[in-house]
Amino acid sequence: MTFSPPAPPAFADCTPRQKAARVVSDGLAPANMVVALLLLIGWHSTASWTGLGWGLLAALFCGVVPIGIIASGVRRGALTDQHIRVRRQRVVPMALSLVSVVAGVTLLRFLGAPGEVFTLVVAMLVGLVSSLLVTIGWQISIHMSVAGGAAMILLLVFGPRVLPAALIAAAVAWSRLVLRAHTPAQLLAGTALGGASALTFLLLS
Repeated sequence: MTFSPPAPPAFADCTPRQKAARVVSDGLAPANMVVALLLLIGWHSTASWTGLGWGLLAALFCGVVPIGIIASGVRRGALTDQHIRVRRQRVVPMALSLVSVVAGVTLLRFLGAPGEVFTLVVAMLVGLVSSLLVTIGWQISIHMSVAGGAAMILLLVFGPRVLPAALIAAAVAWSRLVLRAHTPAQLLAGTALGGASALTFLLLS
């Protein structure tokens, strides 16, 4: 049976629980988390504004451009919303985002970006390719792929002191369940895929 998530109610018509879930789901959208993670790792890579600049450059290709692609699709009516509720609509924007990330990887390599930033973008590329391949046939949770991977990468880089980052991933999972955007299996699969991306980061570091 094909999974078809329902259209969310207007924010004003949501219950308090649904409103909280909407805020979490929108605020911790994949592209937002990608940008935040790249800025944190960029800063850590050199402990200076230079590293933050590298993070910003990477975020342009991995977060800002994908946000623009999705926003354009929503404006044209080609996509349901910023989270692209319908699976078949996800393939084209994900493929276009993939092109942007590949361009980012190439430019970062050419310019000599810090190892942590370059490796993180490569790991994101691996995660995006994997997500796209799965999405062609099944609706995996991109929210949890990014949230789970980000939490694991933060733990790898900063150690146990950022363990509360796992709570962010848990909040994302809760929000997607409340909004009935995914099944538990889709959330678990997304988390596992995020873990694979984090493993890629670890192996290449």
